[in-house]
Amino acid sequence: MGAPSGFRVRFHSQPLDESELMSRQIISPLPGIFYRKPGPGKDPYINEGDTVSAGQTIGLVEIMKQFSEVRAEFDGVLEKFEVDDFGVVNPGDVIALTS
Repeated sequence: MGAPSGFRVRFHSQPLDESELMSRQIISPLPGIFYRKPGPGKDPYINEGDTVSAGQTIGLVEIMKQFSEVRAEFDGVLEKFEVDDFGVVNPGDVIALTS
């Protein structure tokens, strides 16, 4: 059984403010270290303000020297990363916001 790839939209039971209604959350599928680049000295997969397409890789999560791609499930614009490059993530953590 492989690690899950991609991410999902998180639905809230609490009322959302207007900015949250206009954005979608990119959620970490597993615990580990989040990387915005495919390797040292490489450009990031995507930057804030860039258009993202469904299936596009936006980063990697590494756990125990195993890397899993984090892919978009929908088209939009990447508004903000909520996790820094080399940041620790847990399952369910918000990696980025898109609109």
